[in-house]
Amino acid sequence: MTTTAPPPVRVWPFVRLKLRLTVNGLRGRPVRIVLFILGVIMAGVFAIGGYATFAIPGVLDSPRAAAMLSTLGGASLMLGWLFLPLIFFGVDESLDPARFALLPLRRRTLVVGLFAAALAGLPALSTLAATAGMVDTASRLGGLAAAGAQLAGIIVGLFLCVAISRAVTSAFATALRSRRSRDMAGILLAVFAALIGPLQLAALAGAQRADWDTVAALADVIGWTPLGAPYSLGTDVAAGRAWAVPLKLLIVLGTLVVLLRWWHTTLENAMLGTAAEGARRQTSPDRTPVDLLLFRAWPRTRFGALVAREIRYWWRETRRRAALITFSMAGLFLPVSLTLSGGTPGAMTMFVGALAAVALANQFGFDGSAYAANVVAGVPGRVEVQSRATAHAVYVLPVLALVAVVVGALAAFPARIPSTFGLLVAAYGVGIGLVLPVSVRAAYALPDSTNPFALSSGGGPAKGLLAFGVLFGAIIATAPLQIVAWALGDVWLWIGLPAGIAYGAAAYLIGSSVAGDVLDKRTPELLAAITPNR
Repeated sequence: MTTTAPPPVRVWPFVRLKLRLTVNGLRGRPVRIVLFILGVIMAGVFAIGGYATFAIPGVLDSPRAAAMLSTLGGASLMLGWLFLPLIFFGVDESLDPARFALLPLRRRTLVVGLFAAALAGLPALSTLAATAGMVDTASRLGGLAAAGAQLAGIIVGLFLCVAISRAVTSAFATALRSRRSRDMAGILLAVFAALIGPLQLAALAGAQRADWDTVAALADVIGWTPLGAPYSLGTDVAAGRAWAVPLKLLIVLGTLVVLLRWWHTTLENAMLGTAAEGARRQTSPDRTPVDLLLFRAWPRTRFGALVAREIRYWWRETRRRAALITFSMAGLFLPVSLTLSGGTPGAMTMFVGALAAVALANQFGFDGSAYAANVVAGVPGRVEVQSRATAHAVYVLPVLALVAVVVGALAAFPARIPSTFGLLVAAYGVGIGLVLPVSVRAAYALPDSTNPFALSSGGGPAKGLLAFGVLFGAIIATAPLQIVAWALGDVWLWIGLPAGIAYGAAAYLIGSSVAGDVLDKRTPELLAAITPNR
């Protein structure tokens, strides 16, 4: 009796499965459809803007500017693919590797299929369209040969972007199953996120007095690294350095093989990690300092019980704790760096206060189907949202107070500390007032995945839109208070604290009342929206 081997699984079924899951995830969900359309618009704007930017040196007939812009711009894109999924947007895990654990698939087949499915997403398509402007520049400067080399460069560059994103997030997802490693990684990523603002300020200051010869030398060096090598092929051909093309392609392809191999080695743990994670959670109960210090201080009422539960969740749940760590580091570094550079931290203060509320934009999504317990218990909407906001404020308000003290001390102006704290509280209260209704109306499910950076299909654009919307809305709504502070001058130092607290408290009470009433009317719809795999 002879047995025949099953036919090999090809790439197209993975792509088709992802597209089908994306369509099914949008079906019957108007809010998610709107968010997905907005994500498409954002991707289109990025693609058009990137294409125009990279095509400018060719229109201006400037080979030197083309070499610098293509190499440094391409390296920035690569770093964006590396860090943004870890810090902000997450990774689309429509095809969760854990769901393939029981299927007779080779890991090589799974890696290739998941890689191809990732290339079918909006980020990959918009990145390819944006970098196509490099091909336009190369064709104008070096003709058909340069355009062909640059076309190959942006394609392998896109492969490298996707590979580095998937390999790193998969490795982090495997490593972050222990509490200690999750905390350490969260701190490191939060430090990087907090440094983005100071680095941008430094880059803008450096651009005003830039030594372009030094910048060109730096771009030439980066062009021989995996970050910039794929995006410098066309300019090399246009400059008569065609011999560099095969060497740089070898660097890029070698790096791509290493990254795919790394992803290959961590994929099995990602597939099998759910059961092991559950076993560890059951055998390692502990009593955290938050348990001991705060839980017994709350009244023995329904509101007190919900606040105590939320305090525990913010301390113990991976995604929530990472958000708190990121805000703490960014909230300190951004105004401190601006103060040290001689600027006034007023606008940055509003930004930090509003940023504190962004973590609640999808607060019900953290619960998932577990929120059904609150639904069965009949928790009133206002009690629900107010208890969640109170628990979040327990962690955020001390950080805001520390920000005000540090900024006042560094500016050698201690009298400004109370008014600065008042402005922070005002921006935070306005942000909470805006984010609570948004968290009820625009909640979305997070996948049941061991990857702490995973988001369901369309979740990345949704999360980004929710965060940016709340952030800018809170800044705009707090701007009148900042104008009053500038107009009053020294008088604001005396009334800033009570005025800021009153302003923020009023915004919070209005927002929580609206959110509570909406929650009472939309509880079944909210539960359906945040339940994974529906």
